[in-house]
Amino acid sequence: MTWQHVIDAALEQRRAADALRRRCTVEQGTGRWLTMDGRRFLNFSSNDYLGLSQHPAVIRAWQQGAERFGVGSGGSGHVIGHTAAHQALESELADWLGYDRALLFISGFSANQAVISALTGKDDRIVADKLSHASLLEAASLSPAQLRRFAHNDVGQLATLLGKPIGGQQLVVTEGVFSMDGDSAPLRAIADATHQTQAWLMVDDAHGIGVMGEQGRGSCHLHSIKPEILIVTFGKGFGVSGAAVLCSETVADYLLQFARHLIYSTSMPPAQAVALSAALQVIQRADGEGRRQKLAALITRFREGTADLPFKVTDSTSAIQPLIVGDNRRALQLAERLRQQDCLVTAIRPPTVPTGTARLRLTLTAAHEFADIDRLLEVLHAGE
Repeated sequence: MTWQHVIDAALEQRRAADALRRRCTVEQGTGRWLTMDGRRFLNFSSNDYLGLSQHPAVIRAWQQGAERFGVGSGGSGHVIGHTAAHQALESELADWLGYDRALLFISGFSANQAVISALTGKDDRIVADKLSHASLLEAASLSPAQLRRFAHNDVGQLATLLGKPIGGQQLVVTEGVFSMDGDSAPLRAIADATHQTQAWLMVDDAHGIGVMGEQGRGSCHLHSIKPEILIVTFGKGFGVSGAAVLCSETVADYLLQFARHLIYSTSMPPAQAVALSAALQVIQRADGEGRRQKLAALITRFREGTADLPFKVTDSTSAIQPLIVGDNRRALQLAERLRQQDCLVTAIRPPTVPTGTARLRLTLTAAHEFADIDRLLEVLHAGE
């Protein structure tokens, strides 16, 4: 069998299962409205939960950063890519979240892979929630460490796995808010179980940071815990992109020596770091609090309106509101029906989610209005 045969067979298998992924091309806008194929849609597929991608202060900061630094960083942070803008953002993040240090990464995927690959060795064990993000589970699978997965949010099974003998160290991996179900981890109980065995806890709070907790400090702050490793990403609540690892002084120094994703990647443009500092200021202040309150009210409005829909609705109180359809083809048909009514919603199918749990993954943002939620609910009800 040739390479081409292998590729063709894999693609045909996805087509037959109605699981073939395709990209759409957005012509304008990433907020409440976007334009594709010459049509304008209400956007219910964005992770820009606070609407900061369109915030004038954040846009202006990026422009000013580009005027000062140019549009690229010029290299790795270990060469010339670490600027005063990067240093300022790292210091602001560490102070805000109560850690010694913050290290910037070009993406959350990169940050997760870097930490796991740098920290764990063949004598160690990674114990991860089975619904953790692909970046976490892939890094754990590629690590020489033993990987054990516990049932989603099952603290009892986590404790059992942690109690098994191991020659090296143990790292517990979970998310603050899970990207496909939108539900939250029981972080207090997970932290207690983790630290009873002297294991370390790593939390990816991509979907909680900026949106939850006092001043938007995220899931860990909301649950009053401080994991040894906290990953925050900037493509959701911050409305930009990139990520940071929050950790102790010594762990930061260790990652600077051994995290290959950090050492060998071009750093984010300094103008982006300037924009992220501006987004952080918005998140911390009254504007950010107002956006969080509005988002919470929109979520409540939506959940109240889905009570009699013939779909499984998860326990999510986050901006991620999935409607579990089950069948791949039906999920695609429902997404297309919504699109015909100018509502853009993404159908998520295996292998991104478990077989039999294809869904409409709806995301709400502070940029939406209550009329938008009512329109979405009207279309959903009309389709059933």
